[in-house]
Amino acid sequence: MKPPAGGLPCFLTFGLWLGLLLLCSWGCPGSAAPRSPPEKIAVIGAGIGGTSAAYYLRQKFGKDVKIDVFEKGEVGGRLATLTMQGQEYESGGSIIHPLNLHMKRFVKDLGLSAVQSPSGLVGVYNGETLVYEESSWFIINMIKLIWYYGFQSLRMHMWVEDILDKFMSLFKRIYRYQSHDYAFSSVEKLLHSLGGDDFLGLFNRSLLETLQKAGFSEKFLDEIITPVMRVNYGQTMNINGFVGAVSMSCTDPGLWAVKGGNKLVCSRLLQASKSNLISGSVMSIEEKTRTKQTGNPTKVYEVVYQTGPEIHSDFYDIVLVATPLNQKMSNITFLNFDPPIEEFHQYYEPLVTTLIKGQLNSTVFSSRALDEFDLGTILTTDNPDLFINSIGLVSSVEENNNPQPKVERAHVWKVFSAGPLTKEQILKLFVSYDYAVKQSWLAYPHYTPPEKCPSIILHDQLYYLNGIEFAASAMEMSAVAGYNAALLAYHRWNGHTHMIDQEDLYEKLKTEL
Repeated sequence: MKPPAGGLPCFLTFGLWLGLLLLCSWGCPGSAAPRSPPEKIAVIGAGIGGTSAAYYLRQKFGKDVKIDVFEKGEVGGRLATLTMQGQEYESGGSIIHPLNLHMKRFVKDLGLSAVQSPSGLVGVYNGETLVYEESSWFIINMIKLIWYYGFQSLRMHMWVEDILDKFMSLFKRIYRYQSHDYAFSSVEKLLHSLGGDDFLGLFNRSLLETLQKAGFSEKFLDEIITPVMRVNYGQTMNINGFVGAVSMSCTDPGLWAVKGGNKLVCSRLLQASKSNLISGSVMSIEEKTRTKQTGNPTKVYEVVYQTGPEIHSDFYDIVLVATPLNQKMSNITFLNFDPPIEEFHQYYEPLVTTLIKGQLNSTVFSSRALDEFDLGTILTTDNPDLFINSIGLVSSVEENNNPQPKVERAHVWKVFSAGPLTKEQILKLFVSYDYAVKQSWLAYPHYTPPEKCPSIILHDQLYYLNGIEFAASAMEMSAVAGYNAALLAYHRWNGHTHMIDQEDLYEKLKTEL
């Protein structure tokens, strides 16, 4: 029934409007004056996590905030190259998946270009013989797999495809959340937002347990799956299932790298963020109270750092730590926090990358002569007598080709090993060699599920990015963490609690379309 004109309903409408106006004047979320942006932000670490965080911090906080990025080594962190005879080769993070959307966007927006990663034939060596050799003919590969492992090899192919499809589909959700500026205060909450308890379960059980429950044989797991884990993470199938899924995605076609080196993404992000690079080592972070120009006491963080022989300090409103809080890697002391900042004792796996230009001794792996040996990559099983994780042909960061072992006598090979190679070990692998250069890393966490990721929020405006590595260590994961930390810092600075840790976010965003 139509309400009568004028009278009581009209009065109620006016009263309701007036009440809402008065209520909003007292504190509707949108009526309060926005908090002025921070004066200074510190980002500690200039790897992909730190530089992507600086890039997004600039986008969120605007042009007036000063951003200092500290780096004690080279910009790029564990994205690095080694030089041999004037050519650079990837020595750290080397390959990028075609569905890694942050990395793809960076390359496009920063004016970089991509090259396809080499994709030669693969063999698996157990310390005595090649237990599997890939052929250039698909049908021959299928026959070999069925002959060696039965039809479970086909089932594994379908199982892996299904897992990776689900994994990639769920992972796409984080891009959508971040495109709408939503942030998460912990790694566990971020992972739960992607796929609920089932997805989080991958994080809390080993890949071995997952695949054994699926009914795959020990022989198949030892000879096909374990070698993939060893080349990508230097570990066995005792890693968590989430890392395992990331590692298996590296067997997909279409893998690529950045022309000129993946580290260029970091230097270009740093440049685009208009940040100030400080080449120094951060020694300590301490909460202090300072009186700013407004006259009000304000909580800030004093960052003490060393450049050469000199010790310096400066004050920051927000600090993002984008380097592993491991004493061998950063050794940052947190002073006078109440409650104290949690100490982190996570172990990082040692890895040595060795580039060797020489003639491979193919008889170590096979009875065939070099001119008949056509494998471009040799993976290894989990044998304690083996001194390498893998060996493979590589191209320089400027090249876009697949070198073939029988085209020339000498090639550049990349060897991954847990420790430095001795001259005797190199001479066992190579008939002769011209050059050898190496780089040692603490490359990625040692995974022992169930995992406990370090907190992202260490203190009020103090954040830690690298906890996400304990879910999985990869370039794209670090880029996700950098974006998330920037959004989290921005929303917490401005009191946007509705943009943090939202439940049922996927369904909520679906209804907005």
